[in-house]
Amino acid sequence: MRILFSSSFSNPIKTPLLLLNFHSSLNHRVNSLLRSNNRVNSSNPFFFLRMAATTTSTSGVDGGGGGRLSALNNHNHNNHHNNNSNEEALLAGRLWIKFNREAVFAMYTPFVVSLASGSLTNRSFRDYISQDLHFLKAFSLAYELAEECADDDDAKQGISDLRKAVLEELKMHNSFGQEWGADLAKDGSTVNPATVKYTDFLLATAHGKVEGLKGLAKLATPFERTKLAAYTLGAMAPCMRLYAFLGKEFQALIDPEENHPYRKWIENYSAESFQASALQTEDLLDKLSVSLTGEELDIIEKLYQQAMKLEIGFFAAQKLDQPTVVPLTNNLNPEEDRLMIFSDFDLTCSVVDSSAILAEIAIVTAPKSDQNPPENKIVRMSSADLRNTWGELSRQYTEDFEQCIESIMSSAKVEKFNYEALHEALKQLSEFEKLANSRVIESGVLKGLNLEDIKRAGERLILQNGCTAFFQNIIKTENVSTDVHVLSYCWCGDLIRAALSSGGLDALNVHANEFTFSESVSTGEIVKKVETPIDKVQAFKDILKSCSTDKKDLTVYIGDSVGDLLCLLEADIGIVIGSSLSLKRVGNQFGVSFVPLFPGLIKKQKEYVKESSFNWKEKSGILYTVSSWAEIHAFILGY
Repeated sequence: MRILFSSSFSNPIKTPLLLLNFHSSLNHRVNSLLRSNNRVNSSNPFFFLRMAATTTSTSGVDGGGGGRLSALNNHNHNNHHNNNSNEEALLAGRLWIKFNREAVFAMYTPFVVSLASGSLTNRSFRDYISQDLHFLKAFSLAYELAEECADDDDAKQGISDLRKAVLEELKMHNSFGQEWGADLAKDGSTVNPATVKYTDFLLATAHGKVEGLKGLAKLATPFERTKLAAYTLGAMAPCMRLYAFLGKEFQALIDPEENHPYRKWIENYSAESFQASALQTEDLLDKLSVSLTGEELDIIEKLYQQAMKLEIGFFAAQKLDQPTVVPLTNNLNPEEDRLMIFSDFDLTCSVVDSSAILAEIAIVTAPKSDQNPPENKIVRMSSADLRNTWGELSRQYTEDFEQCIESIMSSAKVEKFNYEALHEALKQLSEFEKLANSRVIESGVLKGLNLEDIKRAGERLILQNGCTAFFQNIIKTENVSTDVHVLSYCWCGDLIRAALSSGGLDALNVHANEFTFSESVSTGEIVKKVETPIDKVQAFKDILKSCSTDKKDLTVYIGDSVGDLLCLLEADIGIVIGSSLSLKRVGNQFGVSFVPLFPGLIKKQKEYVKESSFNWKEKSGILYTVSSWAEIHAFILGY
């Protein structure tokens, strides 16, 4: 349980406090709570993670954010592009943030993981280089056409410089061919369909064949032709930025002493000269789009997104002749293996903690101080008394939680991972959670909530960006046997089921506490099923024991808080979404290692090829961290 209520004290839990003004309409208030910040549904899935980092109390109770891919939102742009606000960034920076999900999927393709790890075979690399030559030739021609359309001398010169950089890149590719003993003209004689899709798209754009553009006649004036230059750069900028991003990421992963076969390729795209070219392309896009209308900017956005998708298709289509660690499902045999997915709910799946929703429903539907309760109805506190009581419960929870974490941290730090010691320490947290739940029940704040109000609130509950899509795809996948379970401290499982059902996720198994109801009205009592970290890990084990033994289980647990630690470690693969400070503090105290997922997979890929086996170990003491559900989706299912 994590109690959230008042904005009058520091929010230690990683959710925005939106319970500020109380209105008379339940629907109005629930919608306000769940949807008041449009950025939840906008292009920036990292918003709440960043927000959490700024609202976390100093002792570090469940802060959010972090993860290697936070670099997607901050890619060494100019000062105006470094701004974290998606609304204030200029066009190129804003679009990169908006479509960073596609960048994640490109990064997690088997080809890219193999290239980054150095395990990509010589033949696969030659095939890639031969296909990339077609890309670069199309880029050169597109820059030439864009230069002709630009009516500003500085813009013309800038585009000309970019074209020269592409010609240099072509020379580099030819040197790769010589180094690897490849005949690129011969190897590239058959153009991959994915390559054709991008080059055709790019050149069609550069020639003015753009969806939404009303004919070439409209481009007769220099001003109108400048728009076409902007459209062309809109189709090129994502490719430049993606390669610049990947180059930097790969460079950071290479050991200086490592004999990486593709070091030269990586150094080229991580070099300041290429980073400058990517930035110059974006700056020109920003400059040429300043005078465009909203409709014309929408066209650029569609071109940008289409180019990102075609890039993923290009990487995904590269020929491989070695096994890869991604996507995870490709390494499972549907006849022999079963993928067991476990996930926490509050703030792992949801944007707002369920306790905040239940508190809001209780207060909004409570009688006023001067109203008499209806006969034969459960006696409830007034809305004013409820507000005060919730505030006091939240304050006490915050203080006691911090004290509990500090008590756990007071023990001697272990030298190496010790699961048993961690399990014993988290019994303190379990006792704290039980006591906190008892206080809530005894206070009476959960009395009188209507089941239909709870379900309506659940249906409006916004899940983390990409969460619903991941679960929708995992339950539809046919190439592997899957079983999905949600384990939650939430007081009311009906709220979770309604939230999942609204996304078509009725197939997910929900394990949570439950309200007791009398004629569809809550009595204030809770059927306690999953109150504590110990309860959670026991439920995890019980579910596995109840499964049939005809298949080998591979378990993945996804969580965000210290209460998930035991389950994360019991699973074959434990994935921490966000960056809870208390989780990391406690984990580090007992020897847990937190490894960003992508570098972890690069290491696994190297081991995979060397050992020709695929081995994930439960209780290894290693947990993988991610910044978004897109990373989880890309790792487990691919694009």
